[in-house]
Amino acid sequence: MNSNVENLPPHIIRQVYKEVSTLTSDPPEGIKIIPNEEDITDVQVSIEGPEGTPYAGGIFRMKLILGKDFPAAPPKGYFLTKIFHPNVSNNGEICVNVLKKDWKAELGIRHVLLTIKCLLIHPNPESALNEEAGRLLLENYEEYASRARLMTEIHAQGSSLRAGVVVGDGPMAKKHAGDRDKKLAAKKKTDKKRALRRL
Repeated sequence: MNSNVENLPPHIIRQVYKEVSTLTSDPPEGIKIIPNEEDITDVQVSIEGPEGTPYAGGIFRMKLILGKDFPAAPPKGYFLTKIFHPNVSNNGEICVNVLKKDWKAELGIRHVLLTIKCLLIHPNPESALNEEAGRLLLENYEEYASRARLMTEIHAQGSSLRAGVVVGDGPMAKKHAGDRDKKLAAKKKTDKKRALRRL
């Protein structure tokens, strides 16, 4: 994904930076902002699954991507953690009115994040991106809740998620994270040997 920082006017970059800084120091309950120092237009977030929902106990990673027309155009929202929800597609795209027709430039990032958290409490099966989840929500809530709980247990619970480990676009299994560290160490060692040979 390319950065949109160079496409945004300086006053919008300052506005986004200020809002992200405020959200980082004073986040809404159950929402944690993970600042992306390299790209302020890629807002990384973790949302705690609300109690009393099939998502309770889960930590859901998501991101908002602020396009070159932000704030005139809404950000795009994606869950990075797999979730069984009527308003979240298989690729993680989030369908909520505030990110579509109800967007207003003055709403801001905090409002979007609170709306997405509310979507976990009150899904909207009428605008379903995941038709199976929408159908189950309307026809057989127990089956819907069971599937959503299972997906939460598989994808949104675990020690690495609670620690906020972020690698690439989403959480990474520990066994793969170790491989990555070994490859980086080997590359550094090789680079060091090359540099010493030149001396």
